[in-house]
Formats: sequence, C-alpha cells, structure tokens
Amino acid sequence: MVRIDENYLGDLRCEAVHAPSGKRLVTDAPVDNQGRGESFSPTDLVATALGSCIATIMGIYARTNGVSLEGMRFHVEKTMTAQAPRRIARLDVLFEMPAGIDPKARRAFEVCAETCPVRLSLRADIEVPVQFKYPD
Repeated sequence: MVRIDENYLGDLRCEAVHAPSGKRLVTDAPVDNQGRGESFSPTDLVATALGSCIATIMGIYARTNGVSLEGMRFHVEKTMTAQAPRRIARLDVLFEMPAGIDPKARRAFEVCAETCPVRLSLRADIEVPVQFKYPD
C-alpha cells in the first residue's frame, strides 16, 4: 500500500505528495475545463501513468531477458469525450522502439502493453490502441 497526501491549493490546483519519497507534483485544470493548463491535469496523469506503466513492464521484461530498450521513446495522446459526463474516451499510445529487437521480444512487448496494471484498471469502454514503431 502506498499513501498519497494531497492538498487543494485553490484556483483548481492540487498538490500531491508521494508519502514514501516526499516527491511532489501539482495538478491544474485544463484550459478547456476552466483551468490555466499550467501543469498536468488529473486525466493527463492517467495518460502518463498508462505510458509509464507499459514502459516499466517492458523494462522488466527487457532487463530479465537481456534486451536493450535504450533510446526507446513513447507518446500518449489523450482524447476526452465531447458529451457529458466528461471522461477519457481514448488513449493512443505509440512506442518508438530501438533497432535490433527480435520477433520474440517484440511479441513480449505487445503482451506487456496488453497486461500492464494501469491498462487493466481502466474502464473497458476507453479505447487504448497501442502501436509499436520499429526502425528496421
């Protein structure tokens, strides 16, 4: 179990503190929802968590199996619903992979993307297409 301590700072901003490490982050409402958009919104953090979770699970596989992910980049694009209630409708994920990854590892990375804890925790009606772009 991990505790996150949070404070409402006013003006649609919150501060979260990761209790075990003391690391802090501030959220801000997005411009299209009455905020200033000067930091991650709460739903941006969901998108961030998804990409980071997949990459972490891939990293565990890579470390265990001697595969280098050095140079890997990834992007998550969040789309919100146009109608009420406001919620995440889609999270498009793109992994730009380094060269030299064999077919077995490629398939394993796809499984990592399908089974990361964040993805498995999302609503079933949120679209989560994940693409892998290999240079070779």
